[in-house]
Amino acid sequence: MATLLQINSGVFSDNSQSSKLANQIVSTWSAKNPEGTVVKHDLTSFDVPHLDSATVGAFFTPADQRSDEQKQAVALSDQLIAEVKAADIIVVGVPMYNLSIPSPLKAWIDHICRAGETFKYNEQGQPIGLVEDKKVIIAAARGGLYEGSAYDTQTEWLKHIFGLIGLTSLEFVYAEGLAMGEEKAKESFSSAEKRIESLAI
Repeated sequence: MATLLQINSGVFSDNSQSSKLANQIVSTWSAKNPEGTVVKHDLTSFDVPHLDSATVGAFFTPADQRSDEQKQAVALSDQLIAEVKAADIIVVGVPMYNLSIPSPLKAWIDHICRAGETFKYNEQGQPIGLVEDKKVIIAAARGGLYEGSAYDTQTEWLKHIFGLIGLTSLEFVYAEGLAMGEEKAKESFSSAEKRIESLAI
């Protein structure tokens, strides 16, 4: 039975444009995988705290030497990593906020990118991903037109950060110009729907 992991990060939950886009991708996948399982986290309600000194300290403490408090500190990260490893496909809804990703999504990423767990360094100091590669679909919603421009600070960064842990098979579905009027938004979502139909999922 296939498993899809969905991460939505728009502040308006399922009313966010990126969440609507991600939900449509998941619906398409579910129709093709009726017996599949969807594990969904909406980061507006599923609280993933930003890293603090106690959590990072626990990360770098050997598992057999952690205190009860440190075990508790790493428990969520362990859960999130397990979900990433268990998934056959990952869908991430990503709005653009001030030329970046939402801070709750950054917190989720910080919890799944752990040296010794999801990546390691070789003798040359280069990172080696430890997670088996799988398809990651980024549902990117933007108010303006950024794809391919110098202002698109998300695309390459997301490729690098997922690549850090071994996930290099990324696909991007863009819905752009959503703040440029109803007609432009409708046109953009229509184009995104065609892109979703073409995905091998």
